[in-house]
Amino acid sequence: MFEVEVPFACPYCNAPITMLVDPSVPSQRYVEDCEVCCNPIEIAYQSDGHDVTAFDARSIEQ
Repeated sequence: MFEVEVPFACPYCNAPITMLVDPSVPSQRYVEDCEVCCNPIEIAYQSDGHDVTAFDARSIEQ
């Protein structure tokens, strides 16, 4: 297993952060907290087995 680092801006605080994702998994959706503001971010991505082909990070309305 190898991981790819994906940079993006937190949907809450707009801080630049990165997530490590496993491109061997074709599609995944999970929640992870922002390392800066600690708010929950819904992460969703798709992969072709080698590269991340789609990535979305959005706020979870509470």
